[in-house]
Amino acid sequence: QVQLVESGGGLVQTGGSLRLSCAASGRTGSMYAMGWFRQAPGKEREFVAAIISSDGSSTSADSVKGRFTISVDNATTVSLQMNSLKPEDTAVYYCNARVEGSYWGQGTQVTVSS
Repeated sequence: QVQLVESGGGLVQTGGSLRLSCAASGRTGSMYAMGWFRQAPGKEREFVAAIISSDGSSTSADSVKGRFTISVDNATTVSLQMNSLKPEDTAVYYCNARVEGSYWGQGTQVTVSS
């Protein structure tokens, strides 16, 4: 089992920045990738960004390219730096880990006011 704990959400004005962190614990020895998804009210959960543990390569959704950056702080912690935030970024952000299965955090709310 893998446990994920997210932190760093909150309320910010348009154009502002937030940094989300996700700490993994448990059976993380075979971590393949960690990433972030988000779900806005009334919408399906969507991919935001992910990073491969073995080589640090990353990918992100077109909607956040150039504004959001995913990084690995250490072997079990990943962060998402979000700049130039827009109201449409408002959502619950979920951390995801791929470790012989897929695990999810409880989510953290990000609200961008206009």
